[in-house]
Amino acid sequence: MFNDTLKSSSFEKGLFMPAAASARAIARQLDDPADLGRVLDELLAARAEPPVLLGLGEPTHGIEAFPLLRNEILGLLVERGYRSIALETDIFAASAVDDYVNGAAADIDDVLATGFSHRFGAVPGNRELVEWLRAHNADRAPQDRVRFHGFDAPVEFAAAPSPRRALTSVSEYLPAALRPESVGDLDALLGEEADWTNEAAMYDPAASVGGSDRARALRVVADDLASALRRAAPALRPADPAGYDHALAHARTALGLLRYHAAMAGSGPDRIGALLALRAEMMAENLIAIAAEEQQRGPTLVFAHNVHLQPGQSRMPVGEHDVSWGSAGSLVGIALGERYVFVATDANPNSDPDTLQGVLAEATTRRALFPAPALRAALASSIGAGEPIVQGHIPLTPADLDGADAVIFVADTDGKRHDYW
Repeated sequence: MFNDTLKSSSFEKGLFMPAAASARAIARQLDDPADLGRVLDELLAARAEPPVLLGLGEPTHGIEAFPLLRNEILGLLVERGYRSIALETDIFAASAVDDYVNGAAADIDDVLATGFSHRFGAVPGNRELVEWLRAHNADRAPQDRVRFHGFDAPVEFAAAPSPRRALTSVSEYLPAALRPESVGDLDALLGEEADWTNEAAMYDPAASVGGSDRARALRVVADDLASALRRAAPALRPADPAGYDHALAHARTALGLLRYHAAMAGSGPDRIGALLALRAEMMAENLIAIAAEEQQRGPTLVFAHNVHLQPGQSRMPVGEHDVSWGSAGSLVGIALGERYVFVATDANPNSDPDTLQGVLAEATTRRALFPAPALRAALASSIGAGEPIVQGHIPLTPADLDGADAVIFVADTDGKRHDYW
C-alpha cells in the first residue's frame, strides 16, 4: 500500500526488511506526542496522492484508550491541515454536535445525548472531543474551523426507522412544481412508525414491513424524489449548496433505509450479512459525500470500529456463526484509491505470546505503530489471533493486515470497557 518511490524515508524502509525481522525492529514507538507526530508525517508522506480520508479503527467500543488516542491524533492532524472529523454515528443526529462546536448555544449534556446515535455520547473521550472542538473553533473563521460529521446510517442494531423523515425532507425541500406525483400517497404508504421499528423484525422476517406492497411502492417514491432532486441541481444548488447537499443526504438515506427494510424481510441464509453490507453501503456513500464536501477545506479523520473501515471482507460473530460482508472501507477504497488511508488499532493487556496480539505487545513499550505490509511479512504463517478481551472486541487477525496501511497497538490499557448504554 505504500508508494515504492519513497523508499528513502524511514517509514518506507520498514517495508523492505527481511520477512524474519522482528516486530520490535518494525515498530515505531509512540511514547509521546512528538513521536506520534513524526510517524503520522511518515505515514502520510508515503502516499502517491495526498489522502482525503484517514480511517482510524478501534477493535471495540467503550475502551477509553482508543477515543483518547483518536483525540490526540486529531489535534496533530489539525496542525497538518485536517479540518473535519467523521464518527460512526447517525449522519443527521451529528448536526447537533456540529452546530454546538461551531458556537450554537446548547447544553453539552443534551448535545451528547442527542447528537450521537448508539448512545456513543457517553463513551469516554467523546465529551472531551466535543469540548476541544468548541474551544478550538471559538476564535476561528468558518473555513478554519474543525467540523463534526456523522457517517452512519440512522439504524440501530435491532431496529431501523421508517424513511418518513428522509422522504418528507426531500419533498419539502423541492419546489412544489418539481415534486413527483408519487409523493401524493406518501402518508398513506408510510403508515404508523411502529410498523417499521418493530425490533422483532431483526430476527423474524415475517415481522418486517419491508416486503409489503406499500414498502415496494415507497421505493418508487424514493427513486422519483432522488431523481427529481438530482435533475434540479443546476437550479437549486448554486443558491443553497448546504441545503441542497442536506436534501441529497436525505434522498440517499431514504433509498438505503428502504433497501435495508426489504433485506430484513428476506429469509436467505446470509440475511444478517446482507443487512451489514447495506449499512456499509450507506456508510460509504456518506463518507464519499463528506470527502467531496470538505475537499476545499482539508482532509477528514474518520473514526469507527475496525470492521467498518478496514479494506476487504469484514467479519463479526453473530450468534453461533461468523458473518462476513464487504466493509465501508472497501467501498471507499475503491472510490478513492490512494486517497484513503486505514490504520487499525488493537489491545490486549493479557496477550497470549503465541498470537498476533502477543507479538505486538512484546514489541510495544506504551503504544506502537507497525507498517502493516512489513508486519505481515514478519509473522510466522501459523500465527493466529488472540481471544476477545470484552464482548464486542474483535481481535485483529493476520488476514486483517491485508490492505491496511498500519496497525497501532496500545499496551498501556487495562482493557476495561465503560458501560455507555
